[in-house]
Amino acid sequence: MTSEYIKPEMIEHVLFALTEPNRLACRVALKTGLRIGDVLSIKKEALFRASQQKYKLKVKEQKTGKIRTVSLGKELTDELLHKSGQIYVFEGRNGINTHRTRQAVYKDIKRAGKAFRIKENLTPHSLRKVYAVKLYQKYGNMKKVREALNHSNEAVTMIYALADHIQTKK
Repeated sequence: MTSEYIKPEMIEHVLFALTEPNRLACRVALKTGLRIGDVLSIKKEALFRASQQKYKLKVKEQKTGKIRTVSLGKELTDELLHKSGQIYVFEGRNGINTHRTRQAVYKDIKRAGKAFRIKENLTPHSLRKVYAVKLYQKYGNMKKVREALNHSNEAVTMIYALADHIQTKK
């Protein structure tokens, strides 16, 4: 079953119910459109560099291997630096040399979605769809959304950017 789009007002409820590190990781995903695995693998050193470069963070996407630059903003960057581990921003529970797992965030999101009786298949990837819908609503430009998501295929981008319309038709 694929991840589904969820309305932004419901996302706020879900975020509230997450553990602090997972909430912060999800906020980064919502702000940048990064996949949760890419968010969790951000190193403190890269974040520190971003704080020196107008809060622009360079991330190598795990799925595609492409380099992507995202804007975090001062407030979020400062919060991430303040709460980050020694090596990874989102430290794993097995020590400083590992980052938090995608599965940990997935389970927490599932738990929060269940607590709020959300019927849609809510996963961390749903956040990427929320990001794409917001971007498309703001600019009305599919090319801009495709570039922001780093997609090579516009048809895939349309599934994300129009997820709010696709969802209501089901």
